[in-house]
Amino acid sequence: MNEYVKEYVGVLKKYAEFNGRARRKEQGIFLLVSTCIMFVLLFVDSIIGTGMILTWLYSMAITLPSFALIVRRCHDIGWSGWWILLLWVPIVGIVFVFIILFKDSQFGENKYGPNPKESKATLAV
Repeated sequence: MNEYVKEYVGVLKKYAEFNGRARRKEQGIFLLVSTCIMFVLLFVDSIIGTGMILTWLYSMAITLPSFALIVRRCHDIGWSGWWILLLWVPIVGIVFVFIILFKDSQFGENKYGPNPKESKATLAV
């Protein structure tokens, strides 16, 4: 559980960092934890009758970190961050998110920086 919290907080700390690369693991954990928080907030909203105010506030709070993470994830697979604009196209946006969620990192260094997966592996040795 501690690893999930560390990854989630790491994304929030880089809330406006659109440079560099992000691993699949980073995006997956952020998505998982954010979804769990949303369900808890929806439950709390329904119990106290706030009309989804807490859920809406949380959604607004993670919008910028989510966009920054998606841009860094695009960089990790070798794409420009401008591909994030596809999120505004109804069905294509969902397909786009799934592609970047499951596509593996581009091997080695690319124009956006070193591969974070390889960087962590060399630090562990």
